[in-house]
Amino acid sequence: MTEFSNPARDDALVHAFRDDALGDLDATGLAARIASGEVTIREVTEAAIARAESVGPALNALAFADFDRALTEADRPHEGVFAGVPTVVKDNVDVAGLPTQHGSVAFAAQPARVDSDFVTQYLSTGVLSLGKSRLPEFGFSASTEFMDAEAVHNPWNLAFSPGASSGGSAALVASGVVPIAHANDGGGSIRIPAAACGLVGLKPSRGRTVPDAMDKTLPIRIIAQGAVTRSVRDTARWMAAAERHYRNPALPPIRLVEGPSSTRLRVGVVVDSVTVSRTDDETRKSVHATADLLADLGHHVEECPMPVNSSFVEDFCIYWGFLSFVISSNGKRMLGPDFDRDATDNLTRGLAAMYRKNITKTPRVLYRLRRTYRDYAQIFQKYDVILSPTLAHTTPELGYLSPTQSFEELFDKLIAYTAFTPLNNASGGPAISLPMHETSRGLPLASHFSADHGDERTLLELAFELEQATPWRRIQDAR
Repeated sequence: MTEFSNPARDDALVHAFRDDALGDLDATGLAARIASGEVTIREVTEAAIARAESVGPALNALAFADFDRALTEADRPHEGVFAGVPTVVKDNVDVAGLPTQHGSVAFAAQPARVDSDFVTQYLSTGVLSLGKSRLPEFGFSASTEFMDAEAVHNPWNLAFSPGASSGGSAALVASGVVPIAHANDGGGSIRIPAAACGLVGLKPSRGRTVPDAMDKTLPIRIIAQGAVTRSVRDTARWMAAAERHYRNPALPPIRLVEGPSSTRLRVGVVVDSVTVSRTDDETRKSVHATADLLADLGHHVEECPMPVNSSFVEDFCIYWGFLSFVISSNGKRMLGPDFDRDATDNLTRGLAAMYRKNITKTPRVLYRLRRTYRDYAQIFQKYDVILSPTLAHTTPELGYLSPTQSFEELFDKLIAYTAFTPLNNASGGPAISLPMHETSRGLPLASHFSADHGDERTLLELAFELEQATPWRRIQDAR
């Protein structure tokens, strides 16, 4: 087990794609190559480790490498749709034998005794883990940056953020180290790094995947477990494989989605959020371009309002603070007796302090957030899909969302940046981020699609159609 901490490089593009056992295949293609006997699982694992080591100093995306165990596992038979495909697991869920550090230096995690329930589901698809990926402290930020350690870098341009909180996973998938990686999403943490790194990021409906232990304890279960990938077919196959391990009878089955549907959809378009910040010009232009494409493809497209009012922003922020308050107040019991809340970063401490000032609002906040399920569902009586930006402005450079700045300054920036994604977490509705365009600086620029509760199938069918209509730019082809 190796812990990575590496110096930053310049602002170049970095990727690990090369002529090896992995090639430039997605997880589906690589699994087929392994199944055919063209390459062995060990050859694929060795290639992925070599790639991780080659870009590790530039990206700083691995929290813990578990290469020796991966090589041992590579010599054993694997079953599942992605049998033998290398992956990483985000460092906020338990993997037997590895610590779960949650991106924090406020305690020293001990190796987990067993895999968590969700990790069991994730590994049931046949993937082989190389280790654990970095996240910002407790997943609270939208950029994978730290108080006293090197940030995770975006492989499209090392000067920029890879998003968060699944930033380490996204950087490793985008750079070609692995074709699929675990991610989870409590306010956009699958979709935000997918947007920043040019990936497909689907946040499933509430209850679609097995909840992790901490997820189950929340008064409103905002966290969804999933994966980030480079292709729609990988995300569709991952969802179908995860569903074979566990299917929630309260939700309609997704089953395997293999391409677009001929059904033309009613698409509502939202360009500005209910926050005070206006969506920036590049992002606005990209959403309008996606809307025009959908209309050209025969879908009915019209502008519509967000299905919540401005009180949602305050409610979600207070709930965000509540999560930090719980960790700060109960860290010794939850994480270990050495937990020191004074060693947490400015964002964690500031969120907890903000909640203490608003603690009496908790009943009202929980009531209104629970009502978003109904408010969200109502808009899908008129529309099949809602199109919006994934983020309110283009990906920022590292430092813009650094936890070294004051809480007040950072918090205002985070609210302005993550203006669209939290609604799906509070309401429980599914959403997908797709890398439809690029910024003037050459970074990916995503569009965000939401559907009614349990309707991941419509999102995947539409994603297939858009991927075929305008295949997104590949990092290995970028200049």
